[in-house]
Amino acid sequence: MAIILIGALLTIAGLVYMAGAAIKRGQLSGGSAPAGSTGPTLEPPRRGLRFLGLSQDWPGLLMMGVGILMLLSVAIL
Repeated sequence: MAIILIGALLTIAGLVYMAGAAIKRGQLSGGSAPAGSTGPTLEPPRRGLRFLGLSQDWPGLLMMGVGILMLLSVAIL
């Protein structure tokens, strides 16, 4: 029972860590309007996919991986 709880907590903690890291990396919304737009938008200008980099998310991925392995090990046994 404890392995299930720890696995679930690790999986959730990894997800929360990755979400927090993505939020801390940069401004999520800009107040400026892109060319051809009528008003301000929530879409940031040229953010790209750099915020999804594995080099910054590896601790969260590791926590999620260990948690999933713990949950699967209990399900298999």
